[in-house]
Amino acid sequence: MPTAAVTPRERMVLRAAREIKEGETVFVGTRLPLLAYLVAKATHAPSAVALYENGLVRETAARELLFTMGDPPNILDATLASSTLDVMGMMQAGRVDLGLLGAAEVDRFGNLNSTEVVDEAGRPVRLPGSGGAADILALARRTVVVVPQEKRRLVERVRFRTSAGRGDGPGWRARVGLPDAGPSAIVTTHAVFRMDATLEELYLAEVFEGVTVDHVYARMSWDPRVAQPVGLTRPFSDEEVAALRHIDPDGFWTGAAQASPL
Repeated sequence: MPTAAVTPRERMVLRAAREIKEGETVFVGTRLPLLAYLVAKATHAPSAVALYENGLVRETAARELLFTMGDPPNILDATLASSTLDVMGMMQAGRVDLGLLGAAEVDRFGNLNSTEVVDEAGRPVRLPGSGGAADILALARRTVVVVPQEKRRLVERVRFRTSAGRGDGPGWRARVGLPDAGPSAIVTTHAVFRMDATLEELYLAEVFEGVTVDHVYARMSWDPRVAQPVGLTRPFSDEEVAALRHIDPDGFWTGAAQASPL
């Protein structure tokens, strides 16, 4: 057992890292997904391969903390430094096992919004947009999304559908010609949601230690179905926590300054 308690963002990253299987090819999004991949690489999935939308392919982990996927440490010793078209082509060819993404909003059908939200005064705020997320959610064999557990982020319907999960629900992906893939897990600071294959909407599958279902419901904008029994996240090992804190030693992405109360 780790000697120091993990912050909410640390446990989100650590849990997302566990979704990566050894030997998988992972299309890695920016910010927290960068950390989750590196934790998996340093612990249980040393042979996992990373693809980045700026055209990089890496079989070895970057040696320094990454703030963007285009940072020099991510380019140094890359297996391939090519183009967006090349890595997207690999995904379209079915060679990407897992997409790892963040988002501003996620809705009950696993659709993502990274285009526009509103501030506390109700004014629209423009965000960076899709990048490669729309393609990843459409074409990767499965996708894991990391997002803090907040009402403004876990919404019944996204304000803008930047990246399509299950669209409007059952049968939508088939009707628009997308493969039967999409989001397999949403990992938050409190819980893990998974996609019901029949209803094609998210349900609460797992909570972190010390978190109740009521804690989760209070921090989202719809009431999802709950697995019976709901799972409890396996405690994080010293190795996992040490790997994350070695990658992000000052807690730039995951430290106490980024934490939210339970």
